Amino acid sequence: MMTGRTIMIVGNGDVPKGAAATIDAADVVIRFNDCRSVGTGGTKTDIIAVCNTGRPALAMLGGGRWKNSAAVRQTREIWSVRSGEKFAGMRAELAETHPDLDDFCDDYTAGFESFTMATGRAHRIVSIAVHEQLDRDLARFSPSPYVVPSSGMVVIADVIAGFASADDHIVIAGFGHVGWALHPFGAERRYVEALVAEGRLRRLSHSSSDLSQGA
Repeated sequence: MMTGRTIMIVGNGDVPKGAAATIDAADVVIRFNDCRSVGTGGTKTDIIAVCNTGRPALAMLGGGRWKNSAAVRQTREIWSVRSGEKFAGMRAELAETHPDLDDFCDDYTAGFESFTMATGRAHRIVSIAVHEQLDRDLARFSPSPYVVPSSGMVVIADVIAGFASADDHIVIAGFGHVGWALHPFGAERRYVEALVAEGRLRRLSHSSSDLSQGA
């Protein structure tokens, strides 16, 4: 019999057909930004991890579309994925190497803090230590030059590093490891495969509705 919580991390990529009920049955469901996984990926949303810097943050905080969405109304906690300290330290180098990313490090964490305080939700910030350890872990998989890991990878690392307890089960769905060219998706895929092989993480598949049998 399975003990501990099932923590389901649902990315915004394709989710296995028929997975909605399995995702909604998890003890904790974490989604990202505008929660495009809602629908085929179920509806339960306990935590939303947001990109709290740059244009994505500005878009979410501006106006009421994101704030009034069904997923945000349901969630009990918002996680700011990007450490302000980490991104402030990147600004000068990015100005030299990627001048087109001039607003990439603009920090809107205070806006998410204000929103959660006003709506009675919890807010936490992923620590700089998680970011730096993740960079070291990804280095083992020979990443091409990149700016930052994806928000999904940061959250996986954060959950493994401390949010999950030893008897919890971490399951991911909706992770295709493709997208923005300046995320190290190839290395991220290889790292996730290593975590799965070590039994520290599982992928939700078409046949994994019984999570006690693995995913």
